[in-house]
Amino acid sequence: MRTTRTARTAAALVAVIALAVGCSGSGGKDSEDKPDASGGGGGQGVNTPRLKIAMVTHSGEGDTFWDIVQSGAKQAAAKDNVQFLYSNDKEAKGQAELVQAAIDKKVDGIVVTLAKPQAMQAVLGKAKEAGIPVVSINSGSEFSAKFGALSHIGQEESVAGEAVGTELADQGKKKVLCVIHEQGNVSLEQRCDGVRKTFKGTVENLNVDGTNAPGSQSSIEAKLQADKSIDGIVALGAPIAALAVKAKDDAGSKAEIATFDLNAEVVRRLKAKEVAFAVDQQPYLQGYLAVDELWLYKTNANVLGGGKPVFTGPALVTEKDVPQLEKYTARGTR
Repeated sequence: MRTTRTARTAAALVAVIALAVGCSGSGGKDSEDKPDASGGGGGQGVNTPRLKIAMVTHSGEGDTFWDIVQSGAKQAAAKDNVQFLYSNDKEAKGQAELVQAAIDKKVDGIVVTLAKPQAMQAVLGKAKEAGIPVVSINSGSEFSAKFGALSHIGQEESVAGEAVGTELADQGKKKVLCVIHEQGNVSLEQRCDGVRKTFKGTVENLNVDGTNAPGSQSSIEAKLQADKSIDGIVALGAPIAALAVKAKDDAGSKAEIATFDLNAEVVRRLKAKEVAFAVDQQPYLQGYLAVDELWLYKTNANVLGGGKPVFTGPALVTEKDVPQLEKYTARGTR
């Protein structure tokens, strides 16, 4: 597994947190979960007062990535004596309304994503006025501090894209299709921009509707049939990678597929050499650290990262990493 300096920094932070807290031991539109020890860990929880922490994301239903994020959050919640509340809405307005609902519930902390940041600014201002600390994860790192969040936990999307562009260039690719499955999501656009920055050939964006799997597959297939010079495909999420594999086969294309994000299916496709490599941003770590950060702040006034983003990736993984990854993806933690 090839890790960047930021990924190693994240690992060091986890070790520090483990010492600080004495490490012991699929969401729908709006779900509430009691703490449990699922997610590959265990042990006794802390004796600190019971807290209520809400996580509101821009995606989630039927997406294994967000299942893994929740798995990490639930594990931290079980350890930290936290009642964990999860909800999501793909529409920016709906996500903001869910954050307002969390404020109305007088939660002790809120975890949010900033995929469409401008829609979140006003409601995060209301959270600040209510004295509720916020941690952002996954997307919108450049907006996190501006909107009053304590920390941002995730990968730097442009840097991750640059790593992909460099790898594809080293493989001798000439023309790459970068598939954006959610228009207006700043993180996805940053990934493609990063690929374009370091790739020596041509990068073309293709917008598809990620909520429409047959339509997305057909769009990718049509593009491959129309342009035989495409020799690389960059999927920006694990579900799109699966669709790209099918589209490639149906189009009779020889393009190699790379993807952002990891799940059990991607690991199987790495093993089968249907996907060349994947970018792992460690979603389990994003969920775990976000809940732990809010618990640390509420119980000990700690702030991770000193106001700077805490990076959980990128790390490039290939078929060589499959034996190690299979165990963890099987239990839903990678």
